[in-house]
Amino acid sequence: MAVLEFKDVSMSFGEGTSQSHVLKNINLEVQEGEFLVLLGFSGSGKTTLINLMAGLEQPTKGAVTFKGKPITGPGPERGVIFQNYSLMPWLTVSGNVALAVDTIFPNMPKAEKAEKVAHYIKMVGLSHAASRRPAELSGGMRQRVNVARALAMDPEMLLLDEPLSALDALTRANLADEIEHIWEADKKTCVLITNDVDEAILLADRIIPLNPDGTLGDEFKVTIPRPRERGEMNHHEGFKTLRADVTNYLMDVGIQAKVEGTKTLPSVTAIHNVPKAQADAQAGASTRTDRYLEFSQLHKIYPTPKGPLTVVEDFDLKLNKGEFISLIGHSGCGKSTVLTMAAGLNPISKGVINLDGRGVIGADPERAVVFQSPNLFPWLSAKENVAIGVDKVYPRASQAERQDVVEYYLERVGLADSMDKAASSMSNGMRQRVGIARAFALSPKLLLLDEPFGMLDSLTRWELQEVLMEVWDRTKVTAICVTHDVDEAILLADRVVMMTNGPQATIGKIVDVDLPRPRTRKALLEHPDYYTYRQEVLDFLEEYEHGAKPKPKAAPSKAIAAE
Repeated sequence: MAVLEFKDVSMSFGEGTSQSHVLKNINLEVQEGEFLVLLGFSGSGKTTLINLMAGLEQPTKGAVTFKGKPITGPGPERGVIFQNYSLMPWLTVSGNVALAVDTIFPNMPKAEKAEKVAHYIKMVGLSHAASRRPAELSGGMRQRVNVARALAMDPEMLLLDEPLSALDALTRANLADEIEHIWEADKKTCVLITNDVDEAILLADRIIPLNPDGTLGDEFKVTIPRPRERGEMNHHEGFKTLRADVTNYLMDVGIQAKVEGTKTLPSVTAIHNVPKAQADAQAGASTRTDRYLEFSQLHKIYPTPKGPLTVVEDFDLKLNKGEFISLIGHSGCGKSTVLTMAAGLNPISKGVINLDGRGVIGADPERAVVFQSPNLFPWLSAKENVAIGVDKVYPRASQAERQDVVEYYLERVGLADSMDKAASSMSNGMRQRVGIARAFALSPKLLLLDEPFGMLDSLTRWELQEVLMEVWDRTKVTAICVTHDVDEAILLADRVVMMTNGPQATIGKIVDVDLPRPRTRKALLEHPDYYTYRQEVLDFLEEYEHGAKPKPKAAPSKAIAAE
């Protein structure tokens, strides 16, 4: 039986020429006791859809009903868990949950209320923190309070608006498992909004994508038996097939077709790529392409009141010219520390980093960095932000040639129509495109990427990964990408380098990724070896998941093995 129904619902904001159509002709039935997942890109109207279910907004056209009656406002039968925690900072965990119980059950006896509050706090694993205030809790713990508060109101239906998106991958996975257990126990009707395909498959009875134009997409039924194990995805053919089908659908409807650029790259050479003088070459400059980048006995030690703290130790790695490495490991394992040392932004405590025969000392445009947040000048346009670096590294090029370099790379990252747009008026995804264009435009010897897509939703991330791969394929610049995303690490890399937990983090294992290039996510999901590589990385990460420090099993790098 349908407990909630949308009949020909459309939603728009504004009037006249400034009117924006968010949802169009939505017809949807949510069955009692089912777990429905709505998937979609940022800006596709997912939150508007859940706001209509919650009664926080009214449709421009059509009707939204709950058990046959129009939804005219919020109601206790529909509990909502938002992305942001919205807890009362002056109340404890118990106080925040009790506030909801008092509101919904004002006549309930005091002892019964206390029992109810304690029950739901225990359900989300926070009994030990019941007397703490939100400021004393981690992001994951605050979201658990949010879940407990919604459940304590005893709603008939749970509406979850990307409740896990602000959490790290491990906390997100644990909380997703808890939400499933809660659903299994109470068999409440659940609607979850997410942009994570794996999360959708693990939780849903049905998956319905929201198309970028605000219409509902094709429906995918999830018939995989419960309970569903996260690790099973690498071995279960049903999981793999559904994962590929949903991913391909989203990429087909959401990722714009690549537009071939009109600009050609002028024949100009960056100052750091100008052939060295003979005397300079005799002084030891290298021309070899193996060991092009070399980390040797690298250490990073910080002074602390309790004595020196070694964050990274004995990090040894050799890269060939044009090789792409992914660096992966749990939070605090020193991935970004290694990257910032390679960039010259963080002094080396011990050991050496050599690039093209010279030691790395200080920052230099020959080593371009793309950070998680691209640090653009907000008052400058995309073109002006990229031009700052280009003007410095091509001093012998004409103004027209430098302009062509800027426009060529902005076209390559899909910003042909937004070059003159101010950075302040761009979305996070667009700003990151500018950051990628700026890095490639420097024609660096080494490209360093520090979780470049970490702040983006997973679908925007896919799009920019494809952009990065396409531009990298043209330049073949030597690159290192720090990431916590296993699929991203395999998609991008020739080798995945895995780090042990910190402090005293070092290389624990290296996996050679022998998959054909150029790569796309679609092709990877269909490749017979893809899930084998994925399992190797996941097994390593699982070994180190709970702060363990097993003895590292460092594998020889390609360059050493070849000697």
